[in-house]
Amino acid sequence: MVATHSTVLAFDFGTKSIGVAVGQMVTQTAFPLEALKANDGIPNWASIQDIYDEWQPDAVIVGLPLNMDGSEQDITARAKKFANRLHGRFKKPVQMHDERLSTVDAKAMLFELGGYKKLSKGKVDSVSACVIFQSWAEVQ
Repeated sequence: MVATHSTVLAFDFGTKSIGVAVGQMVTQTAFPLEALKANDGIPNWASIQDIYDEWQPDAVIVGLPLNMDGSEQDITARAKKFANRLHGRFKKPVQMHDERLSTVDAKAMLFELGGYKKLSKGKVDSVSACVIFQSWAEVQ
């Protein structure tokens, strides 16, 4: 259980881009940060350090990519490895949370806000991280 005043970082892991959002438990809302570029799933760890330093999160959520039937896919193990590395480097609690349909929801939200021109990859990934946070916060 995360305290109601907590700050939470949420990540939508991808091999080319990693969406990032900052959530607040008191409001159960999140806002997107700029997505991080990744090289075959490897982020610039200094950029992640900067995010941790700026936001001082109490907890971290990483989206768990699953198939619609709940089975794991190729990227599931890589997302788990990313979560483990976050925990190992930054010593903050890291939880995985089912991210099924988060990208679909994020695209729908962005399209409502501004049509196709809002659907850039980085924006979609970071809004997906917001969706992951909000879905996780609802069950806390």
